[in-house]
Amino acid sequence: MLRIALPNKGRLAQDARSLFDDAGLEVRTSGARALTASLGGEFQAIFVRAADIPEFVADGAADAGITGLDLVAESGRDLTDLLDLGFGRCRLAVAAAEEAGIDAPEAIPASARVATCFPRLTRRYFEGVGRPVEIIPLTGATEIAPHLGIADVIVDLVSTGSTLRVNGLRELGTILESSARLIAAPATVEGSGAASTTRRALEELTEALGSVLRARGKRYVMANVPRDRLDVVKRVLPGLNGPTVVDILNGGAYVAVHAVCDAATIYRTIADLKTLGAEGILVTRIERLMA
Repeated sequence: MLRIALPNKGRLAQDARSLFDDAGLEVRTSGARALTASLGGEFQAIFVRAADIPEFVADGAADAGITGLDLVAESGRDLTDLLDLGFGRCRLAVAAAEEAGIDAPEAIPASARVATCFPRLTRRYFEGVGRPVEIIPLTGATEIAPHLGIADVIVDLVSTGSTLRVNGLRELGTILESSARLIAAPATVEGSGAASTTRRALEELTEALGSVLRARGKRYVMANVPRDRLDVVKRVLPGLNGPTVVDILNGGAYVAVHAVCDAATIYRTIADLKTLGAEGILVTRIERLMA
């Protein structure tokens, strides 16, 4: 049974649980404060801090884990990125106070103090741009550092940038684009012999989660359309590999077409089908979409 390290709190924790639920791996705990849980009876979850998950996975305490790419990169551990889960999107950004008059990372004064919760990534970044700075490690609330005189510049996670603007900070550049990832140790991914059982289970988990992610934002469309308009229907319903066309019993001039479409354009798809004379249009959500 695979042991999966999951975030114990916050938005990442909520989104990870939702993903497992949608994949048919319901998170079943003995209580709200339980440190472990069953994932649909197939896997075991352990709940730890998101920042500790790279260490748990790299050290073999967990076979796989879900955490932010920013935390994986900051850990410096050798880990394999198996799947971009799409949620928790943010960027690790460099920012300075508006009144400082700094408009680019290259304009940051030599020996400037940089406050951050990501000292490893911050140091590597400034070495890369050739700016010698003093790293001030913090565990949170970096936005206030320039106003208290603790630092001249900050490096912090940004989603929309509104928090920076509210605190009078100007974004200067991006160090890393991040999102939640399914990770594992290379030895687990490449396992052979007895370890191959774990590797296969990990492949099955990756495919299960991936199928849910592929289905999000898609809809399954079914409609009865005039047979003589099939050439146009193929443009309206391109699907993944073209629409499926099925004869209707006693349908005569009509055939049934089925296709997977983007949810974002479903309104226009339905309108186009009606213009073609389609009848019995049905749109449903998709739970899984296998590659």
